[in-house]
Amino acid sequence: MISPDGVPIVCSQPQGVARGLFLHLPAFGQKKEDTRPVLDHLAEKGFTAIGMDTWQQGERGRESRDQLTTRVFGNFRRNMWPILGQTTLDVSRVIDWGLAEFNLTAPVFVSGLSLGGDIAVAAAGLDSRISFVVAVGSTPDWKRPGMHDVVDAAKLLASGEADLYAQFFYDQLNPLTHLDRYARGPWLNFISCEFDNHIPLDGVTRFKAALSDAYPLAGERISLKMLRGRRHMDLLDLDVWWPTASALIDRANSLASSGNS
Repeated sequence: MISPDGVPIVCSQPQGVARGLFLHLPAFGQKKEDTRPVLDHLAEKGFTAIGMDTWQQGERGRESRDQLTTRVFGNFRRNMWPILGQTTLDVSRVIDWGLAEFNLTAPVFVSGLSLGGDIAVAAAGLDSRISFVVAVGSTPDWKRPGMHDVVDAAKLLASGEADLYAQFFYDQLNPLTHLDRYARGPWLNFISCEFDNHIPLDGVTRFKAALSDAYPLAGERISLKMLRGRRHMDLLDLDVWWPTASALIDRANSLASSGNS
């Protein structure tokens, strides 16, 4: 299925009337079809669940996964920041379409795995309809200081240099440097691995500390759940992180039902 704005999507529908719209964003190198198990779980919880292809990936890409990986991590800032930025903007377009197509109303829930979680957090700062995010193995700091290779954990990756195009997206959308966009207090729930040095944990802790200093009430809505003994690649196994995400979603549904969201 392709939305009217040309973004390829997949969808899973609940039994009966949907309680709302839930968008899940895939990890780097994944396609929208890879989100299907998550979408089915979300539909079981009563949501109309949508997965989408990120920019330059899935139906929107022309490279093999190996080619994409080599290019992007060969110059991270120049090649990753536009993927993050373009897809962040696309999220709002997909939300527009989803709410109209399925006759739903805001607020909207968004989750994402790795790169997808980075995008979900950025989108929550841009689109006030997003009230709740689950970001799995993700960071609000697009610079990712201390980033190591996802396979060879001993290899520190160079960050590269951004061109004007890439720098524009960072300057406009990087969550850590736009704290004011989170002052309204969306719920941002991070699930991270204890031994993840591909997307280091300190991005989350620095973001929460800075937001708490600037907007204390908003800072209280940032949570970090640690998956003990786990590494970044473990997150490709849905069973590793879904129970934690599921509990967070159930809690959000309970709060919404009681009017305490």
